[in-house]
Amino acid sequence: MYVRYTVHVQKGNKNIFKVVHVTSEGQLEFTEASKIHFAPKITKITTVFRFFFSSGSTTVDKIMHISVHKYSVPDFPTLLLLLLLLLFCSFVNRRLNELTGHNPVWKRLCQKHWLLTEADKSHRGVAWKELFREYYADLGRYIDYYASLKEGVREEELDTIEVQIGCKLPNDYRCSYRIHNGQKLVVPGLMGSMALSNHYRSEDLLDIETAAGGYQQRKGMRQCLPLTSCFHTGLSQYMALESTEGRTRSEIFYQCPDQFKDMFNTGNKKQKAPLMHCSFIRSYEPFTILFSFFSGPNFTEWFTSYVDNVVTGEYPIIRDQIFRYVHDKRCVATTGDITVSVSTSFLPELSSVHPPHFFFTYRIRIEMAKSALPENACQLDSRYWKITNANGNVEEVRGPGVVGEFPVMTPGKVHEYASCTTFSTTSEYMEGHYTFHKLKNKGDVFDVSIPRFHMVCPPFLSVSEVSAPYGDENSSDTDDYKQGEMRGMNMADPGGCCPRHV
Repeated sequence: MYVRYTVHVQKGNKNIFKVVHVTSEGQLEFTEASKIHFAPKITKITTVFRFFFSSGSTTVDKIMHISVHKYSVPDFPTLLLLLLLLLFCSFVNRRLNELTGHNPVWKRLCQKHWLLTEADKSHRGVAWKELFREYYADLGRYIDYYASLKEGVREEELDTIEVQIGCKLPNDYRCSYRIHNGQKLVVPGLMGSMALSNHYRSEDLLDIETAAGGYQQRKGMRQCLPLTSCFHTGLSQYMALESTEGRTRSEIFYQCPDQFKDMFNTGNKKQKAPLMHCSFIRSYEPFTILFSFFSGPNFTEWFTSYVDNVVTGEYPIIRDQIFRYVHDKRCVATTGDITVSVSTSFLPELSSVHPPHFFFTYRIRIEMAKSALPENACQLDSRYWKITNANGNVEEVRGPGVVGEFPVMTPGKVHEYASCTTFSTTSEYMEGHYTFHKLKNKGDVFDVSIPRFHMVCPPFLSVSEVSAPYGDENSSDTDDYKQGEMRGMNMADPGGCCPRHV
């Protein structure tokens, strides 16, 4: 135990402060606190300390007061333990600091996430750590997707898969899977998402083992290997490993079950099937016709075009998910201070060929210029659509607001929304305008143009090559839908069936 005494003494008109430490054994530790040197002598009488100061001819007039502070010092074993712990923490900290700049660690990260090689490092002339930081600044927003990728497979594993399925894998597919063996089955998936009302799709890039387990040999899907899968809709993209059933080798497509079968399998024995000509019905037996929506000529073109769209920002990233909206740079229109741009997407899982029912979603961005005057603030009142199908038939749609909202636009504000529509022809386009009123004067009404945007169904293939004589050419704008329902259609159930056209 130590006792600390701060002694306040007076020499003439000056106050002098002396700090004295006395151990429990009576040993003296003296800390000088002024330029006048004192040689204190301390005696202990019960709880009273008497201080005697002398320094030659210098004397102290009087002691003003004494403040006492007691404190403890750990014993030797505890002090030694604390010292060892401090040394260990210092050593660990130094080693961690060294590891943060350890080249092999950053080299592995660069190879795993950015696919960099020694040649890339030599060309840039920087350390692996700096190289990783440069690429992270550019592509770091995608690191969560990279993190779900699996390590590449060996040549022997790919050879084993070929023996298992009895078919050769394309070399570009093998090359890609040597680098990364698909991804972990997580949500959101690497190959894009789509969310609309109560419908959600997110595609995972399958690893080679899972893909081999889903290898198809049934009629209409012979020698087809799945590349992606969505747990919510059951949708998959397949690659044809041989030229058969009207497909060419390496062709990639979405498989869509024919809805004509469902028109007869109603699940209710009392409900009668639609009345059709008997010979037409017999042409569809045994009701297992499949339709394929084309998505790529080969693996390289399919994969690299998708990556290019992601990296260049063509596919927007919304809430950390990649959405496969396609934006035509010509689909932009500016009226005064307000700019409207449109991007579209085709949803194969909600589409069918028989009956012809092609489902599209579009995302519209309404932006008011930052330079706009505050008095130009306005509110959207209504919309007008002019819809033209491939046969030249025109339909006009008017309605209040957009998807139940009436956005207020002020300088610099952006409003985005997604809606959907269905067509019975393979290509159609929409255009129109929004009607706004100014907030300061509701009678000041004006129109804002919506640019023309085209929606084109991808090429599709019917295994039986049978066409049905359907004549319904109606389309519908569905800006009026509310959460959980859509006008004029049935959404896909969790099993992934296409909506039935009634």
